[in-house]
Amino acid sequence: MSFSPQPRRPSPGPLATLGLVLGAVVLTVLVGTGFLVGTLHHDVTARSLGLAPETGTNQNQDQDTGGNLQSLDPGAIAEKVDPGLVDVNTTLGYQNAQAAGTGMVLTSDGLVLTNNHVVEGATSISVTDIGNGKTYRASVVGYDRSDDVAVLKLKNASGLATVTVGDSSKVAVGEAVVGIGNAGGTGGTPSVAPGTVTALDRSITASDESSGSSEQLRGLIEVNANIQSGDSGGALVNSSGQVIGMNTAASTGYRFGGPEGQAQTGGGTGYAIPVNQALSIARQIQAGTASGTVHIGASAFLGVSVADSQSGALVRQVVSGAPADDAGIVAGDTLTGVDGKAVDSATTLTTLMDGLHPGDKVTLTWTGPTGEEHNATVTLVEGPVG
Repeated sequence: MSFSPQPRRPSPGPLATLGLVLGAVVLTVLVGTGFLVGTLHHDVTARSLGLAPETGTNQNQDQDTGGNLQSLDPGAIAEKVDPGLVDVNTTLGYQNAQAAGTGMVLTSDGLVLTNNHVVEGATSISVTDIGNGKTYRASVVGYDRSDDVAVLKLKNASGLATVTVGDSSKVAVGEAVVGIGNAGGTGGTPSVAPGTVTALDRSITASDESSGSSEQLRGLIEVNANIQSGDSGGALVNSSGQVIGMNTAASTGYRFGGPEGQAQTGGGTGYAIPVNQALSIARQIQAGTASGTVHIGASAFLGVSVADSQSGALVRQVVSGAPADDAGIVAGDTLTGVDGKAVDSATTLTTLMDGLHPGDKVTLTWTGPTGEEHNATVTLVEGPVG
């Protein structure tokens, strides 16, 4: 049976808030769907983007890049790329929510590259291949939270079209590019967002005000393309249709408009992980080589949502029946240690949990609201991704 693509859709207008456009559309953000410390996922609508000013190579303001963009045919380029893309749909069981993003097929048997934040917090993942229209169940092979990279494996997939990869070390400021992905999370034929490279080697801080967690992403490609919610994990390609980056983040504090049904240039700022960097991490994950930043396999679950406090990670909520609950931890307590390692923030707790797996026994240290110290040993269970 053949798969008939839907008419190509332009990238939709921007979200109303300034910040990150994240792959989890339902969460209205793009460089991290949230902060999960083997923890309960939380509302991430308060996520914000900070740009390190003076970081990276900026575009010369006198440089004329309009000609490159005007000669670009985004639709024709996207037709080459689309068959190698997938829509990633996740169920966030502990939030009673669903989210959507994009991925790129690396192998014909179903290895898929995407952002970690696209699948973070997922209790189940389904992936629809654009090339053949089929939907597959997916598992997470591994992830690198610090670089926002994850690799998925589609169950019983074969004969899939793959993306064509370019060399991100050759990307130049002023180069015409197209961002392609599942903008808006509506599925179907991917949307297109043409633009130009405005800077290289950029650094951003993605922070979640509701949890105190933050992520530092470095070495990014900056573009003036209309990257949107749902585009996370999608392809940033050059004029030859070669993938040079993975769409990851965007500032959305801008106005956008144009003729309906046409590919449009955006006035926002988007960021992509260089493909060389993303693939290096993907190969490490595929090889099953864990490290201080790369987690392989299922995620360990403690069962708390936390925020920063002056003395550690303040517990805001506890999942009934989870290891933290069994240990006697309650909302209002402050986690201060895991296996003798100090917990001085919510982010530190996440980092420590990334080095653990279901079945591991750990000793937790925490203080109550009046300062009394407690210790308990728990066995971690399998939980949501990341």
